[in-house]
Amino acid sequence: MSKTVVLSRSQRLAARAQVVIPGGVNSPVRALKAVGAEPIYFEKADGCHLFDVDGNRFIDYIGSWGPMILGHSHPRVLEAIEEALVKGTSFGAPCRQEVDMAELICQLVPSIEMVRMVNSGTEATMSAIRLARAFTKRDIIVKFEGCYHGHADSFLSKAGSGLATLGISSSPGVPDEITKMTITLPFNDLDAVKKAFKEHGKNIAAVILEPVVGNAGLILPAEGFLEGLREITTDEGALLIFDEVMTGFRVALGGAQARFKIKPDLTCLGKIIGGGLPVGAYGGRKDIMEMIAPSGTVYQAGTLSGNPLAMSAGIAQLKMLQNPTTYEMLEKKTEQLANGLKEIAKKTGGMQIAYITGMLTVFFTNKEVTDFSGAKKCNTETFGEVWRKLSDKGIYWPPSQFEAAFISTVHTSRDIEETLKAWEESV
Repeated sequence: MSKTVVLSRSQRLAARAQVVIPGGVNSPVRALKAVGAEPIYFEKADGCHLFDVDGNRFIDYIGSWGPMILGHSHPRVLEAIEEALVKGTSFGAPCRQEVDMAELICQLVPSIEMVRMVNSGTEATMSAIRLARAFTKRDIIVKFEGCYHGHADSFLSKAGSGLATLGISSSPGVPDEITKMTITLPFNDLDAVKKAFKEHGKNIAAVILEPVVGNAGLILPAEGFLEGLREITTDEGALLIFDEVMTGFRVALGGAQARFKIKPDLTCLGKIIGGGLPVGAYGGRKDIMEMIAPSGTVYQAGTLSGNPLAMSAGIAQLKMLQNPTTYEMLEKKTEQLANGLKEIAKKTGGMQIAYITGMLTVFFTNKEVTDFSGAKKCNTETFGEVWRKLSDKGIYWPPSQFEAAFISTVHTSRDIEETLKAWEESV
């Protein structure tokens, strides 16, 4: 007599999703294929905790992939959304909140003199390179292996994030002509950049990168790398674009550019400036930004750009982040987790801990990871085994060796101690 198999609520939702959604998910990494697991469907979030549809509680280290720097459901963010909600969800017309947000961003980010709101990081980066090409009257874009700048055609060569997780080197549907206009180089390799400019300098419009890579796991810039890029692009008449969708307002109040004291020509933002709602932005030098329509002829538009709900949530969050103690607190929490993981690594071997304020990755390798090539040599099978054990113990870690974990200001010492105990028991 066969036994009756009882499916969890997550499993039942996954079965329904497979019928009507490609792969059952709306973003590939959520399928959890890379860690040999099934999708977990969540019902609510509070502080640093997620609760799935089966009633399980998890300590969350994804934070909606970055924006929940103050934790989920922060009272002030919710209050701001509620106040905006009763006045309307979308106008498709200008509103006060988008002006307030633009002023705040220009005040807080060193390089931004003007800014345009969009709805996602992908929109921000694709718009920024269109603008860079128009401004320089050049076509080629230089990017770096493992840096993920969204899913626009120009960026899907040797990208990080979901492509790295699924082992996809590029994407079908991207014409060869577009691929040829993108040069992809190793991160932290200034000599490769110099060589590219020697061969193609007159045609290179911009260099775009994550100043701190978060989409190949966390990879820090080598000493002098960002400074070298600034010098080369200035000398060659190309623009330097920082993709700070992850690092903006996370690694420091003014982003990675404030932390490393580098001033890019254009900056792409997202995630945190929406307080968890869909949002993106790109901004920079006034003489460049004034080329965007209707001031200039570079066209970009969006019905939901500057949406009052997203702007209100983001403004509330950015104002709270201006508290001088916020980043000190976040750094201490990050260091507590990183130092604990380093102690575990000393006992077990085969682990490297990379971190910066608010972001962290455990690489399963014996060598320090300085580029995407090094990240790809990590033991992804071991990572998957450890991830499943952590999940069973109530830790929701990013389900990919090639993604950074995010720490919030509301992770307590007790949460971190519980996390470290789970890691020690799982490796």
